[in-house]
Amino acid sequence: MSSSAATTTPAQASRERSPRRTAVALAIAAFGLLAIIVPPIVATLRIGPAAYEQIYLTFPGFDVAVPTALGQGLGDLAAMLTLGALLYLLFFRDARGKQAKRIEPCLELALLRIASVAWAMVSAGMVVFESLDSSGMPLARLTEPGAFAFLYETSAFPRAWTVSLVAAVITSLVCQFVTRWTGLLIPLWVTCFGILAPVVVGQILVGPNHDLGSDAGTYQTLATGAVFGVILIAAIRAASGRTLDPVIVTRLTSFVLAGIALIIATDLVLTWFKLAGSSLLESETGWQILARWACLALLTVALLGWRAAQRANPAQPAALPPAIATLAITGWIGITAAMTRIPPPHYFQPTSISQVFLGFDVDEAPSMLVWLTHWRPNLLFIVLAIAAIAAYLWAVRVLCTRGDRWPIGRTVSWIGGWCVIVFATSSGFGKYSAPDFGTHMIVHMSLNMLAPILLVMGGIITLLLRATRADPTRPAGLHLWITWMLHWKALRLVYNPLFVFVLFVGSYYGLYFTGIFEEGMRFHWAHQLMNVHFIIAGYLFYGLVIGVDRPPRPLPHIGKLGFVLAAMPFHAFFGVILMMADGEWIAENFYLYFGLPWTNLQASQYLGGGVAWAGGELPLLLVIIALGIQWSRQDAKEARRKDRHLDSGRDEEFDDYNKMLETLANRRQAAGPGRPAPRSEEEPQS
Repeated sequence: MSSSAATTTPAQASRERSPRRTAVALAIAAFGLLAIIVPPIVATLRIGPAAYEQIYLTFPGFDVAVPTALGQGLGDLAAMLTLGALLYLLFFRDARGKQAKRIEPCLELALLRIASVAWAMVSAGMVVFESLDSSGMPLARLTEPGAFAFLYETSAFPRAWTVSLVAAVITSLVCQFVTRWTGLLIPLWVTCFGILAPVVVGQILVGPNHDLGSDAGTYQTLATGAVFGVILIAAIRAASGRTLDPVIVTRLTSFVLAGIALIIATDLVLTWFKLAGSSLLESETGWQILARWACLALLTVALLGWRAAQRANPAQPAALPPAIATLAITGWIGITAAMTRIPPPHYFQPTSISQVFLGFDVDEAPSMLVWLTHWRPNLLFIVLAIAAIAAYLWAVRVLCTRGDRWPIGRTVSWIGGWCVIVFATSSGFGKYSAPDFGTHMIVHMSLNMLAPILLVMGGIITLLLRATRADPTRPAGLHLWITWMLHWKALRLVYNPLFVFVLFVGSYYGLYFTGIFEEGMRFHWAHQLMNVHFIIAGYLFYGLVIGVDRPPRPLPHIGKLGFVLAAMPFHAFFGVILMMADGEWIAENFYLYFGLPWTNLQASQYLGGGVAWAGGELPLLLVIIALGIQWSRQDAKEARRKDRHLDSGRDEEFDDYNKMLETLANRRQAAGPGRPAPRSEEEPQS
């Protein structure tokens, strides 16, 4: 055999492996699609009309039920790939130096464009089929004039899928033209909302303890979408022969393993919630949960093996096993879609009116003792607080390890802000914030006025920038991400003083004096979104006024003072309007639905008005005092800086003035007594 025949170049080897790699990738994709399609179809065909009759709906026919089940699985897959591609492009690209901010054409961007279009198409179909399926109407009903509009309004599911459709369309349009890293931030946010919309109005919104189930389901939906989506993108890269930088591998595995831990924790809560006291083997839902656990266990074992191989050879980490990862994830998606076709045990538990709206009972009248002792954990804000405090303390530890100092007051302020949020949402105040308007206003003012003041004094952005470094020899990291975001034009619009003022003040009038408040309080997800809005609006307002972090559009001190003084009358007017209302109660029908013996709408609204008045004025007065102190300290600091500058002789303006005086004096001496000195260009005209 000749040497030329025995030698194979890398390019030839790659061409020889390409058909085999393509065949393997197609086989994996085919089995993955089967894993998504088969479970929901089998579940739908097996249970048939019984699933609809259990929840008092007529059977729409298999021509509606089967496409709805298929659309659920395929929509979840497309949304997951969309979110995974977005996260990969934002945080897991091997981009370095000045070009890291640009989004160049690549495999991930192509996958994002394909997945977002597919998500939009599936969502559009689900709007139609969910209108029929959730109302128990056959496909022929669509031929009747006005039938679709009526069916669309009778259920939350088609409207939720409309949110997904809008999110997918926005993402698809933006990613067609995106060229910069910051251009993907808006698609990221709308994708998260689009993924959550069909979930928060589904099974987790029904039955006792649905407040805990909804929060756990929200976190699990985002965690599975992010973690599984990123894994699928990495698996596609591995199947196409692309390698990962060791730094990216480390970042990716840390993100995935942390996400898997969150998925496991939330699934335990969801299992307890859905089974409602029954065992795993007593219902079909229990068997489906076990099947999902098997998929999750298979994926976890594969990831741990990948992590071990990575640690064994950090210079050349092993590739993610695409077959195992893909089959485990698609199996999870298919089983999850099948679970939506069968009513779980918690659907059939005895439920009071309070449990229908809140997830729990509120038998005792609100009082100081009840507010302080009747706690109900709000999982959404507890997990947020733990993550925010942990990130802050990590950054402080990095600074201390480096030998830098960070003011202890800022750390205390940040932790205190999150403690206020947890106390306001998980204590008796949070528990009674839905059935009692006065308690709701206490929570509102705590989240909108008190907690943001403490949070902005923590200076989280400044801390993270100081704790991290930009290294052009490594892939872009946290320091560059924050820097790019701070220079993002959209953020400058968000921090526009006029926009912030309208958001902060207008929220009171737009929320409570329209039907938004009463409609939103009926649903746990809307109540939680309301609380998040209060925190964000307060954070933006106080961030402009007394925040440690420099906003994109900073105000002068006199402007800050005027900003605060302008907001004070609006709180007073709002509180007075509530207190002087006579027979016109906010969200009256909602509060009367509960039928609670201790309900007193007049006293509750009077208390709410007083809280809005005092709770709005007192914090703003404290802010004015803090602003005055900051102003005084800034002036003193500037004066000391100016003095040091003058003493060091580096002030050019001062030096130029002295030189001019010295030149004039020398010329007068040269001209002699009684004779005017010759005029120069530097000498000022009289």
